[in-house]
Amino acid sequence: MKILPLLFSILICVSACDENKKQDQPPREAGETVVMAESVSADTIIDAEYTFDEAVMGTKAPQSIIDQLELFDVVYHSTDGQIHKGQILSNKKIAEEIRELFLFMLNEAFVVEKAVPIVRYNWNDSLSMADNNSYSFCFRNIGYSKHASGMAIDINPLFNPLRWKKEYKPNQPEGAVSDTTVNGTLHPSHPVVEAFRKKGFRWGHTFSKYYDDHHFEKN
Repeated sequence: MKILPLLFSILICVSACDENKKQDQPPREAGETVVMAESVSADTIIDAEYTFDEAVMGTKAPQSIIDQLELFDVVYHSTDGQIHKGQILSNKKIAEEIRELFLFMLNEAFVVEKAVPIVRYNWNDSLSMADNNSYSFCFRNIGYSKHASGMAIDINPLFNPLRWKKEYKPNQPEGAVSDTTVNGTLHPSHPVVEAFRKKGFRWGHTFSKYYDDHHFEKN
């Protein structure tokens, strides 16, 4: 029996059908959850599995900002050496780029400890940072923070703390130390930093008052 040629033909057909489906897909609705399927398997550890309504529950953001947001799944190598799947809630304007950047980090075997919508931390940025959580949207002073509109993302805050340049103030999260020998820690020549830069993100390391090494934002 010519099983292998038959299987090969089926795979080609499935691939072509999938591509046609992608081309025929309608635009995503506001708040729709998008699944990033790369490297997901039965062994993948799930860090977050919220619906959109659950992910924005309790936020003080006005509806005009909530309507700008998109919830999507991301896959990454975590600190336990396993593949994990989490979620990012960000502005739709940068959602596709964030998905691409997480795929880049996955392919580079760059460690992301967890990616969980900040609703799990009762919208408390300090608790999220202390737990080394990577996230995007968190409504607060919209004139001050790009996170308030989901136009920024933090990556591994515990590995990449905010460090003051001139003033003597504790790192944030408090007690965190930047150690570039640890996978998941960023530095100016890091390929992940370069990948964000190529997509037009500003890195917090360039801020005037402090090195905000976990922070990337876009206008």
